[in-house]
Parts: sequence; C-alpha cells; structure tokens
Amino acid sequence: MFEMILHVVEETIQITFLVGLMMILVDVINTWTKGKIKNFLEGKSKIRQYFLANLIGIIPGCFGGMTVVTLYMHGFISFGALTGSMIAVAGDEAYVMLALFPEKALLLFAILFTLGILIGILIDRVFRKFNLGANINCENLIVHEKEKSVKHFFLEHIWEHIIKEHIWKIAIWTFVALLFVELSNEYLDLEKITSNYKIAFLFIGALVGLIPESGPHLIFVKLFSSGMVPFSVLLTNSIVQDGHSLLPLLSYSVKDTIKIKLIKLIFALILGSILFSLGF
Repeated sequence: MFEMILHVVEETIQITFLVGLMMILVDVINTWTKGKIKNFLEGKSKIRQYFLANLIGIIPGCFGGMTVVTLYMHGFISFGALTGSMIAVAGDEAYVMLALFPEKALLLFAILFTLGILIGILIDRVFRKFNLGANINCENLIVHEKEKSVKHFFLEHIWEHIIKEHIWKIAIWTFVALLFVELSNEYLDLEKITSNYKIAFLFIGALVGLIPESGPHLIFVKLFSSGMVPFSVLLTNSIVQDGHSLLPLLSYSVKDTIKIKLIKLIFALILGSILFSLGF
C-alpha cells in the first residue's frame, strides 16, 4: 500500500508540475503578445479553434491534451473545441499503437482528428442554440497595461493566478483520481474483468474509457494488435479515453468534465455499435 501511495504521489507531482509549466507558458505568451493569441483563436473564422485544438490534441502522450485544457481554462477556446480535442487525444497509448500497428494507428488518429473537429462544431452549435451553459472561462488571465518587471509577473500572474487559483486544486484532484484507479486495479482486477466478457467488449471498452488513466486502455490496444477484438472496439475506447488530459479540468469545473465524458461516451457507443454491426 505504501508503494502504491508513493507511486501516486510521484505521478501527481509530475502531472501537476507539467500543468504548471504549461500554464505559465500560456500566460507568458499571452502577456508577450498582449492578448493577441486569444484574439487569433477567437477570430472571424472559428474553424481555426477546432483545427488547432485537435492538432494539438493528437500529439502522442497527454501533453497535447493538457495543453488544450489549459487553453480552455484560460478562455482561449470554446467548450466544443475542447470536447473535440479530447476525442482526438490518444494519450500514452499512441506510442504503443504506433509501435505495434503504425499504419492502422495513423488511420485511427486521422479518424479521431476528423471526428473531433466535426463533433466540436456540432456541440458548440447545439449548446449555443439550447443555451446549455458550458464554456466557463477563467477571468483571471489578464494583461496589465504595464508589465513592470519579472517580479510583477511572478506575483500577479504566477503566484496570485496560477498557484493560488489552480495548482493546489489540480494537485488534489489528480491525487484522488490516480489513487482511485490504483485501488481499483489492485482490488477489482480490471484487466481480468474486461477479458472475461468478450461479447461485451464494445461497451466495456467505452466504460473503461471513462477512467482518467492511460494504463487500463492498453488492454484494448494489445487485444486489437493480437486480433482478438475488431477495430470498432479500439475506436470506441479511443474516443472515450483521454489519458490524464482531463484531470486538470476537474479542479476547474467538475460539471464541464462530466459533460465532456458523457458526450464522448454517447458518440462512441453510437459510432462503435454501427461499425461493429457492419463487421469492422
């Protein structure tokens, strides 16, 4: 148990540190450009939001996904763009898929990227039409008229905004989520459960995708590479899962996090079921 907790603490520190660096980087760029980056993403052609968010999201690992979450938390992109990018995110599994089946992996990434753009646009239009109240943005990202010194930037941006408003919450939520996953793997044996119900792989894959962790999803990558499950199962799991990417959003808006997961779950089950029935 001690080793498990130590492992969770180490991962929490790594993730929190990574998120902190990205948040500082975004703040530095925003200050350096005097807010022009936000104006660029919110320009006349909103399609650039969806394209860039998904382009960043498909970067292997969780770095891309966390970067997009950071952009959303700062109000740079819409809720739909964030949701779409979370569909494109393949997490750490991307590296394994590229190693095991590179051609099919690239096809999968292309499908996720395209779906992310289309679904992102659709979500924004639906939410706007029915006034469903998403896209809560952080109002503390500011550009002072006079950035007087490095000390001023550190106190006003890094300390008052990033550390006091976000980092400590991110650390707590990340620790809780990772500990839950570790305990579930230890006492529920998730891998054994998923391997014993072959007929339900599609639905199990979608549900396992809800877990905010990269580990469990590798089961479906390995099963697909071994020819034990069809492409539709891997795609379903890939649409729902997003590795660690959404963990920072938990500290910012639990409501938005749940909405994104539910939206991805619904689309994954619909598309996955159609492809599964067609024999893919």
